[in-house]
Amino acid sequence: MHWRTTRYEIDLTRPRVMGIVNLTPDSFSDGGRHAGTRGALAHCERLLREGADLLDIGGESTRPGAEPVPLDDELARVLPVLREAVGLGVPVSLDSYKPEVMRAALDLGVDIVNDIKALREPGALDVVAAHPDCGVCLMHMRGMEPRSMQDGDPQYEDVVGEVGGFLGERVAAVRARGVAAERLVLDPGIGFGKRSEHNWALLTRQRELLDLGLPLLAGWSRKGTLGRLIGRDEVGERLVASVVAALAAVQHGAHIVRVHDVAATVDALKVWRAAGLAT
Repeated sequence: MHWRTTRYEIDLTRPRVMGIVNLTPDSFSDGGRHAGTRGALAHCERLLREGADLLDIGGESTRPGAEPVPLDDELARVLPVLREAVGLGVPVSLDSYKPEVMRAALDLGVDIVNDIKALREPGALDVVAAHPDCGVCLMHMRGMEPRSMQDGDPQYEDVVGEVGGFLGERVAAVRARGVAAERLVLDPGIGFGKRSEHNWALLTRQRELLDLGLPLLAGWSRKGTLGRLIGRDEVGERLVASVVAALAAVQHGAHIVRVHDVAATVDALKVWRAAGLAT
């Protein structure tokens, strides 16, 4: 299995680690730590030394309750970093739902659009459909805005079935615009409009989502569900839980894990493979 992107055919026969690069002052996990182009690029290079297979670069926080970032501010944050990052020799992903940011990033040679709204923002699908090769990650999120996705105590009758149904509909919409299946990856959206029990159901029954016939990306890193389980309010105290959750996601069929703690995750995956746990 491969993921076709702008410049790379990513081999997914072994799990891949996507390193997170937040350019936001208010990210729930590391807001402000990598502000500025120089600091962000230094962080990119560090993640690559630690073994990241891909970089995911974003300029707007998607934590629950986060306010939208003005377009010009997001462009100013991400474009200088993306311009340099595409020269680092690995696939580069843009974490954004705004079509204007997608277009500008793809013009720079960015490989992947990672969209929490699954190309539902007006104009986003047009941008991706017009590009011949970019990879796309379609994610499930309840509602359309991170700031309100947790409002009203999220309810599902069957969270796995409903998430799968939503992703299947988005795949059909994208495929109808001529985007090849080989360009698509799916993300169940852990923590995006879901209570802890919903997130655990999505993990334990994750293989059901493989019935959609596409690779899966899992993003458990430092999430609140882990903090509640282990009793750790500080995100910096969730490293071990995050690594174990990444391994569990891979064991349940995820092809890519999106993480903050690249070195620890890469090491854990090496042990996992050496122990013969790869399926």
